[in-house]
Amino acid sequence: MSNVKLAVIFYTMTGTNYQLAQWAEEGARNAGAETKILKVPELAPQNVIDGNPAWKATVEKLQDVPTVDLSDLDWADAIIFSVPTRYGVMAAQLKQFLDTTGGLWAQGKLANKVVSAMTSAQNPHGGQEATLLSLYTMMFHWGAIIACPGYTDQSIFGAGGNPYGTSATVGQQGISNDAQAAVLHQAKRTVTVAQWVKAGMTSGT
Repeated sequence: MSNVKLAVIFYTMTGTNYQLAQWAEEGARNAGAETKILKVPELAPQNVIDGNPAWKATVEKLQDVPTVDLSDLDWADAIIFSVPTRYGVMAAQLKQFLDTTGGLWAQGKLANKVVSAMTSAQNPHGGQEATLLSLYTMMFHWGAIIACPGYTDQSIFGAGGNPYGTSATVGQQGISNDAQAAVLHQAKRTVTVAQWVKAGMTSGT
């Protein structure tokens, strides 16, 4: 079966979604995928970032992580997004990047990408499901194939039971639920679905 190319694209303010992205990359590699882990550009003014020590430290820590480019979407067979919830929708930084994909969309280069997504919030009912659905709505316009985890593994329940994607609850001690196992499973499932799609497209079925 042909090798799947998977991009893990994230935005993070204090590191949670970078951790989720790292686990996703690990899970995808374990499933045989060729991977890239990429951040979206920061939009916040530097003086605002400097006023929040945790945010500033995260930005400095991630300086060497490559910034996503539209060519990365063209390259990828599959994409896993990781983004915090902001009032029940995705963070503006990811939305702004996705808003630049119209050229690829018009060329048909985003159709049939296999897509999955993860998110985080400070409490179990902080808008995680709505955030993932807001992202998937854009993916429907791409013509992407959504590979949500559903309830295909017991680890989904340990991470809070969100069938749309792993949802990390973040407290003062960091990620407080058993998100890692769920992310690893979600990444493996995404790669598996992408393998099916790629094999089907190659064979013409």
